[in-house]
Parts: sequence; C-alpha cells; structure tokens
Amino acid sequence: MHIYRCTLTLQEPLFFATREIGRLYETGRYLHNYALTYALGLVHAPYFNAVQVPRYADELQPLNLQSCYVTPANPLEVSFYLATIKYGEEVTRTEMLPGRLNTPSFGRAKEIAPESTFACYVVSAAPLRLPRWVRLGKWHSKALVDVTELEVREASGDYTAACPLNPLDVPAGALRAFDIISMPPASLVANARCSGPHYALGGGRGLPTGMRYTFP
Repeated sequence: MHIYRCTLTLQEPLFFATREIGRLYETGRYLHNYALTYALGLVHAPYFNAVQVPRYADELQPLNLQSCYVTPANPLEVSFYLATIKYGEEVTRTEMLPGRLNTPSFGRAKEIAPESTFACYVVSAAPLRLPRWVRLGKWHSKALVDVTELEVREASGDYTAACPLNPLDVPAGALRAFDIISMPPASLVANARCSGPHYALGGGRGLPTGMRYTFP
C-alpha cells in the first residue's frame, strides 16, 4: 500500500462556510476529506450543475474499488482574518433565498489567511502522481502541495490517529475516544484514540487500515 503525506500551503485566502451566524460566515480550521479528494484530482464533478445537490456517493464510490482514500487535513499553522463581502447588483430588486447556494451575498467572512499550512494523507493500492498545485474552497483559492511518500508497516493494537478522521469511513470498532468537529457535509473527529489494525507511522501514531468512503 502506498501512503503519501501531503502538506498544503495556502497562497490565497481560503473560504468555505463551516458555520453561519447571521451575516457572519465562518471558515473552520479543518479541511474535509471530500473537498480534498476533488481538489487532488482523484475524482471529478461537472463544472456546472443545474441543481445544487451533491453527488458524493456516485462520484467518490469508484475510489473504493481502486482502494484509494484521502484523509481530512490537520491544521499545522493557521491564521484567520475577517473580510467584508458585498456583491454588486445592477437590478433594482433581488430576491434573497437564504442558504440555497451556501454562498454569501453580503456580510462578513472569516477566512483562512495565506501561508496557513495543513497536512493530510493519501492511501492508495496503486502508485499516484499527485498535483503540485490545487484549488480549494468557494473562491477556488490556490494552494501549494508538497508530497512525501512514507515507508510504513502494518501493525495492530492501540494508537493515536495521525490526522483527523471521517468517522463514517473508519472500520467499526476502531474509534475509542475523540473530539467531535462539527462541520458539513459530515462531522469529523480529531485527537482520536484508536485500536485495531493500522498503518504505523512512528511515535505511536497511525492510520486505520480499511478506510473507505461511506455514506449514511
């Protein structure tokens, strides 16, 4: 099994609406594994969708057949700032449909600042050539990707997860204790204490074996 550690360094402000509090749109500290899978080019979605409905199950399921999986990303060094958002309208009347596209039209956005860094892992049965540059978030912000292939061994027993995990994708019984990260489209867990078969990364850290995209 090939395991790659990807370090992402933002070159532009990153925004996605993790939480909406009135007209404040807040970006969370963690990057979801669904978004990273699309950004790394491992799966593709149509550029235009007439109906704004995610198709995660249809688009990510083929990666399970290839034994390929991307973990959520852990924040290594992250800073934020507030930006004011206002879309100009040339029409005299605009109907505001709350939250339909999950894109703000006016208000304040808490964005992740450039030079913030994150780390995730890609597990694949086949060798991969991952991109040097990716785009993330609502603004398609540019990020630099540094990829390192790791030499790991399979082990069994107790360990600490090396990164946040999507609990839907982890084999049953692997999670023992964790902190919940509430974010769409599916909550993640951090600081997870796990048990069972895993890829040992050293220092008591590891990744569960058998992770696959699973949907409720």
